[in-house]
Amino acid sequence: MRDSYDLFIIGGGINGCGIARDAAGRGLDVGLAEMGDLAGATSSASTKLFHGGLRYLEYWEVRLVREALRERDILIRNMPHISWPMRFVLPLSPDMRFEGGTPTSKLLGTVMPWLKGRRPNWLIRLGLAMYDSLAKSKLLPGTRTISLDGTVEGAPLEDRFHKAFEYSDGWVEDSRLVVLNARDAADRGADVAVRTKVVSAERDGDEWVITLGGERSGQVRAKMLVNAAGPWVGDVIRGVVRSNATEGVRLVRGSHIVTKRLFEHDKSYFFQGGDGRIIFAIPYEYDYTLIGTTDAEHHDADAKPVCTPEEQRYLLDFANGYFKRDLTDADVVWTYSGVRPLYDDGATSATAATRDYVLKVEAAGGAPVLNIFGGKITTFRKLANAALLKIGDHLTITGPWTHDAPLPGGDFPVDGQGAQAEALKADYPFLSDWWALRLVRAYGTQARAVLGAAKTAADLGQDFGHTLTEAEVTWQMDREWARRAQDVLWRRTKLGLRFEAAEVEALEAFMAARVAEAADGAVG
Repeated sequence: MRDSYDLFIIGGGINGCGIARDAAGRGLDVGLAEMGDLAGATSSASTKLFHGGLRYLEYWEVRLVREALRERDILIRNMPHISWPMRFVLPLSPDMRFEGGTPTSKLLGTVMPWLKGRRPNWLIRLGLAMYDSLAKSKLLPGTRTISLDGTVEGAPLEDRFHKAFEYSDGWVEDSRLVVLNARDAADRGADVAVRTKVVSAERDGDEWVITLGGERSGQVRAKMLVNAAGPWVGDVIRGVVRSNATEGVRLVRGSHIVTKRLFEHDKSYFFQGGDGRIIFAIPYEYDYTLIGTTDAEHHDADAKPVCTPEEQRYLLDFANGYFKRDLTDADVVWTYSGVRPLYDDGATSATAATRDYVLKVEAAGGAPVLNIFGGKITTFRKLANAALLKIGDHLTITGPWTHDAPLPGGDFPVDGQGAQAEALKADYPFLSDWWALRLVRAYGTQARAVLGAAKTAADLGQDFGHTLTEAEVTWQMDREWARRAQDVLWRRTKLGLRFEAAEVEALEAFMAARVAEAADGAVG
């Protein structure tokens, strides 16, 4: 890394990489260190939606929902390769029951005590009308009522469901969102280091002296520090910068399960539970269905989050209350879990804790540090902009610029994925339909740079299986900071769902040899 920076960021999740991109584009000299892989924790373990958070209206978080809905459309326009519109089907329950712990439910329970379990249909429609009104979307269609009798939307559901509301939100490839923000930051001059841990940071007058360990070990200096460590933000406050800041995070684990594809259409489902919670069932990676999420307290950031047997059972039972087909543990092909570092607002439950972000600057004693608490993936750009406003009180910056700036590869229309895939196949006739679309959904207009001058599949080098080739892996190692097979299979792509153990070993061996070769070259 360089010796000194204007701004140094701890954490390579969506908040850290989003701030790095915005700051680099405003003329700051930016450094970023991530102790593992980019998006290696919370930012690759979301439900993968750009959404306003319909259920947050029950907690009266209107400002958060409005901001997220306005951002949803901006983000989909700026990254149509990794994000796209999605319609959600919300089956209407034939029984009028309502219970749960939200402020809205408590009020309704007092006024109308006969309502227990799921939200009544009129309340859902009222919430969706408010959702559409807050969004003011020119990009996505509004809510409508659809029939579930004899329709593709109703086919996988139990026969007791006859009608549904259908509304709009967006899908996003969350880990690629992080990587592409880091890519754009680096293209604008930021210095990004992975597998590099900030061991300590000490004030030396009006600068920070930062000690790094790992892949890019050494000492650097910076005028300002940003603590975007996600679940470890409190650990950085106490153990790295040794601050007296009193704010804290509430760690909430969200778990998901993945099954083989449960329905044939490309819409998602929004299911209500008798406990007042909701889950989604979403088309995933062409041949699968993603079901989640849970909300459970998680007490140790260093404890790897996993989907517990109880959480898996909860999600299966929840889904079985809607689908005709009874799902069992044998249907689950993969699970994942992430820890949301929510701002600790003293809420009585994990579900009720705010998803809003809080930014706190501490400058007592010299060089300033900005601590990032909470946030959600849909509002990462707004969070970054808000962070730069605070950074601008201490460093000289130019004005905001990300509103209309596509991420790398995203310079094509929102509805242009199909056309991009067809054009890519025309230039590279050896690509299958699925292969071409997969590349477009990862790299957009930069897919041609990945494929280079290849005339045949053999020209792309070693074939690791399932359309993953040496050319693509090399691109990810050279341009996207991939170091291990897991980085490629579960964050740069989701091909880990298809890979067998022997295929993973072959990929790991190739990457390890290439990393060792690069290290030898650096020493030489």
